[in-house]
Amino acid sequence: MITVVGTGTGAPVPADVLAGAALVVGGRRHLDAVRLPEGAERIVLGPLGPALETVAEYVGKELPVVVLASGDPGFFGIVRALAERFGAGWLDVRPGVSSVATAFARIGLPWDDAVVVSAHGRDLRTAVNVCRAHPKAAVLTGPGAGPAELGAALGGDRRVLVVASALGDPERERVERVTPAEAAARDWGTAVSVVLCLDETRALGGLRTVAGVPAQPDRWALDESEFAHRDSMITKFEVRALALARLGPRLGDLVWDVGAGSGSVAVECARLGAAVVAVEKAPDGVERIHANARAHGVDVRVVHGSAPDALGELDDPDAVFIGGGGRELPAVVGACARRARRTVVVAMAALDRVPAARAALTSAGFACDGVLLQSSRLAPLPGDVTRLAATNPVFLLWGVRTPASSEGVTQ
Repeated sequence: MITVVGTGTGAPVPADVLAGAALVVGGRRHLDAVRLPEGAERIVLGPLGPALETVAEYVGKELPVVVLASGDPGFFGIVRALAERFGAGWLDVRPGVSSVATAFARIGLPWDDAVVVSAHGRDLRTAVNVCRAHPKAAVLTGPGAGPAELGAALGGDRRVLVVASALGDPERERVERVTPAEAAARDWGTAVSVVLCLDETRALGGLRTVAGVPAQPDRWALDESEFAHRDSMITKFEVRALALARLGPRLGDLVWDVGAGSGSVAVECARLGAAVVAVEKAPDGVERIHANARAHGVDVRVVHGSAPDALGELDDPDAVFIGGGGRELPAVVGACARRARRTVVVAMAALDRVPAARAALTSAGFACDGVLLQSSRLAPLPGDVTRLAATNPVFLLWGVRTPASSEGVTQ
């Protein structure tokens, strides 16, 4: 049996757990805090592979092993690696209080509506995009992905970072509120446990989550009447439905909505969990996007400017939606295609723009496909009868980055 004990956030290791252990594995600070039984071997966790090999030797000899871990070892912890290697039936897990629960407790906030993401040994950009998209997030940090790196990536985003260091250590524990810029300017050392990222204007709003992940909206491709727009200048819901299917916005993604207009696509992507930047050149359009985002309870960053010039300072997106279709469209599509990591979707009303847009996608290494969408909606007539009212046809092109073309994209 392998006994896995969560510690390090204030809970002591029960003496009876250690009694009789032949091998005790854990971080140095956890091992230094306990008295090992006489004759027990001690392994300080570094690279996980060698430690698992040693554990396997003891398991093979049917000798008892104790693993000391931080907080709740089943929450982004070592339980996963142990269960995959030895099987869940070999584990006796005794969880402590997770660092996330402890950090939120320290600042007096509930966390059942928080989104939790790990940056330990993972791509930091996923954590950054979760923080951009949601009002209450917790980031488990790691080497090269700590408060400084997180703060630098968030830049001017309207967020407060709560940096919780050495939780449970009576002498070294610190919980500090800083701006992203202040976090980026600090050397935080190696003792950080978790960083909370909060939009304090919405942190008590009660985001609906399922097991720590934002619940998906019960519907999408919303009717145009659910958005403020000017003179029906809005992506129609039939077009939006297919565009969303091709964009595939999800938690951890960054999506651009270029030539956003009313921001209907931007808002829908944000409702599906993505971080979103809407680029719009018209001042009244900028105001409408802000209003629509507020009305639907999502966070959309709005950039007032014209593409492609306005795209230069933005982080590379996972997916891009391009609306409109002016003379600058090929240049805009080309600029977006050079930056997009996965997909570019283009909506156009003018047939003349289609070949140039398609060429811009294919020349950037995208596999390109598309459709002409023509739909007719039910409309009432006098006498309690119904006619079909045709909407304007729209060309929808989409490009999907091929593996060979992804090598030059910023990672």
